[in-house]
Amino acid sequence: MQGGCVTLLAMESDSPHLRGCLVVFEGIDGTGKSTHIQLLAQYLRARGIDVVTDCEPTHGPWGMKVREAALAGERLSLSDEIACLLEDRREHVRDVIEPSLEQGKWVLLDRYYLSMMAYQGASGAGVEDIREWNEAFATIPDVAFWLDIPIETALERRKTRGGPGDAFEQEPFLARCAQIYSSMEMPWLRRIEADGEVDETQARIREVIREMLASRD
Repeated sequence: MQGGCVTLLAMESDSPHLRGCLVVFEGIDGTGKSTHIQLLAQYLRARGIDVVTDCEPTHGPWGMKVREAALAGERLSLSDEIACLLEDRREHVRDVIEPSLEQGKWVLLDRYYLSMMAYQGASGAGVEDIREWNEAFATIPDVAFWLDIPIETALERRKTRGGPGDAFEQEPFLARCAQIYSSMEMPWLRRIEADGEVDETQARIREVIREMLASRD
């Protein structure tokens, strides 16, 4: 569950009184989430929209407990993992996500609570329980893109990308995660085929975003 946390600030929004939008990118590692977040941030910034990009787990104390254990090839106990992720998200929503949205910024996230439903759900926790715990306090996304590619392709991309792997990158486990993603039903969740060219995938994403922008005019 890796991913860089980079914050990008752009020009002031043309509609400063409008609440911003929360756009989430989901999927197993190797699907191109970071790449498409950067491309979408550029697209929105060029249209005068103030953008914040971030990721979960964050690099705060709770998120780092999960990250450090995974990078060491281990995992916390499931109950500890869930507790850390919930506290990490609670702080993230309070300190970053909600203040940014209130200022009219668009927040682009690499992973959110759908990842928790998939990964901790695949580890044995109740998927709907996880959703309920999160939606008791977490901001509902305006749209979430599930970047869907074959697991073999994702693992191959991870190898070519280099860097350390983590305890989550096992094919049988990722297959269970993908199955959970495929079973999710939210009106704001969009499945995007992402195993083709980057430009093709980004075009599918921008088509949805253009619809959102048009609805705000």
